[in-house]
Amino acid sequence: MFKEFREFIMRGNVIDLAVGIVIGAAFGTIVNSLVKDIIMPPIGLLLGKVDFANLFLVIKQGETIGSPYATLADAQAAGAVTWNYGLFINTIIAFFIIALAIFMIVKAVNKARKAMDAKKAKEAIAAAPVTKDCPFCATAISIKATRCPHCTSEIK
Repeated sequence: MFKEFREFIMRGNVIDLAVGIVIGAAFGTIVNSLVKDIIMPPIGLLLGKVDFANLFLVIKQGETIGSPYATLADAQAAGAVTWNYGLFINTIIAFFIIALAIFMIVKAVNKARKAMDAKKAKEAIAAAPVTKDCPFCATAISIKATRCPHCTSEIK
């Protein structure tokens, strides 16, 4: 069982998957920072100095009533139950940026794969044999020949 497990782990697909997950998590962190720190502040400024991270509705007041709460952190510190639609908007924007990046990567990989397949097809055509051996005298003759020029046998 240990031997099978080791073979399973050492397969290229499993290692590639592990690397992909680690890189994907790091990429997700970068995109979340891009949305939160770079994209949303100018959008919030254009919409009247709105901080999307602090867009929320209070569903139930907290133990320490201090409504209206200035920030989401204040509401959560007071124990209020909130509906955090601003964070949800940030998450949706991050999702679309990640989806766009993945789309662009897959598109580039498919284009490269298509070019590689076309190159292999050209090489296969170029590598196609131009001669064949005569079945009677074993001399190399043109693939188009119908009669061997050496032994004059008819080739089918």
